Amino acid sequence: MSSDQIIIVGAGLGGLAAAVRLAAQGRRVTLIEKNERVGGKLNLVTAQGYTFDTGPSLLTMPWVLEELFAAAGRRLSDYLQLDQIEPTCRYQWPDGTHFHAWQRLPQFVQEVERLSPADVAGLFRFLAHTAQIYDAVADNFLLRPFDGIRDLLTPRLLRDGPRIDALRSVDRAVRSFFRSPYLRQLFNRYATYNGSSPYLSPATFNVIAYIELVEGGWYVRGGMYQLAHALQRLLEELGVELRLNTSVASILSERGAVHGVRLEHGETITARQVIVNADPRYAYTTLLPEQQRRAARLARLEPSCSGFVLFLGIDTSYPQLAHHNIFFSSDYQAEFTAIFQKGVPAADPTIYVAATCVSDHDHAPPGHMNLFVLVNAPALGPRVCWPREAEAYADRVITRLEQHGLHHLSQHIVYRQIWTPAEIAARYNAADGAIYGLSSNHPFSAFMRPPLRAPELRNLYFVGGGTHPGGGIPLVLLSGRAVAERVSADYR
Repeated sequence: MSSDQIIIVGAGLGGLAAAVRLAAQGRRVTLIEKNERVGGKLNLVTAQGYTFDTGPSLLTMPWVLEELFAAAGRRLSDYLQLDQIEPTCRYQWPDGTHFHAWQRLPQFVQEVERLSPADVAGLFRFLAHTAQIYDAVADNFLLRPFDGIRDLLTPRLLRDGPRIDALRSVDRAVRSFFRSPYLRQLFNRYATYNGSSPYLSPATFNVIAYIELVEGGWYVRGGMYQLAHALQRLLEELGVELRLNTSVASILSERGAVHGVRLEHGETITARQVIVNADPRYAYTTLLPEQQRRAARLARLEPSCSGFVLFLGIDTSYPQLAHHNIFFSSDYQAEFTAIFQKGVPAADPTIYVAATCVSDHDHAPPGHMNLFVLVNAPALGPRVCWPREAEAYADRVITRLEQHGLHHLSQHIVYRQIWTPAEIAARYNAADGAIYGLSSNHPFSAFMRPPLRAPELRNLYFVGGGTHPGGGIPLVLLSGRAVAERVSADYR
């Protein structure tokens, strides 16, 4: 095979996006994926008539996706249908209090007023404050991801730096705008979108709430996995070679530059440039055995949280469930203390439930529901033996849902599958089972992420949630754009 090609290791959304952009530029691209399907953590499980999305369940910033298809000379609408979900999410607390997060701002304000009239003014102050954060970070961090601190030392950063609110936590900032403990917990939740604690991560991440509230949230008709399927269709149209069920054993390098990969079965593929769409900590430890110093440095950094997942097919319907549901714990701070400081699953966890059958009726048999249940869990460590504890913890989560009003849930389960952090680590080569790579529990966490362009080896790049600008569908797609720009610039 020609050494003029680009190899992308891993077909998650970042790898797919990079492949599309590079192929659209006329580059020869080979995409290698160890699993049977593309998509990475954006994937699906099907069994006994139930369909479950396994990863991201909400799409924000759809213009990023539109721009990706436009870069390939296509229209997004020819491949996917995006639907806004109303409400975006239904929240419920242990005392029965509930809140519907409507996408239409007047309705959202009415919900805030119903729950806590004194906080309506705080909501508008919060939106104004987070709009300033968005204006400050959009160009510097999101749309122009960086390779190092030098890229950020610009006059604009010095001017806008104080506006990003990085020196207090998400929780401290939220408390300055809202009096209601319910609303504080609701807005603190957005820190979990990148696998972090609202009591530790910088208030800059309140921009996540702003983006969802102002720009809205979408669901991909047919299931979120249709996004991965559409990107696969696009890259096939562009002539990208896709090799599924193929594992890479190592990345080959010589004289400070990479020149290909070796597959598990022994085949060697040469390349001019290699892009890794996997957790950089996994890559440095497993695929780059000569880079142990970098691997050791990354291993000392705090991973994001992992997840404990239940796929439940049930033979009844709960009309109170929306498409997206959050059942809050009674002590949110104790929950994150357990996960990040003690390294154990929370005894009383906040539970996310996605019931896509509310929007796509064929995702469950008639009269049934498909419940994707996710609980934040610690990254893999010595305090938890998941093979021994998984079943009991699953029963605990189901009991909590019954206490939240899903009466007799345990009696209606006809299909049940469990994924622990160990399963996530094995499926996606996610170091420690961390869903989002490194945590953002520090004001300078962004500068600690491995850069898009590897500093130790020429022609080696990283893409995806483990590098810049971070996790989540739009950011991972932007990572694909940024790495494609670097690869093209270096090719010349």
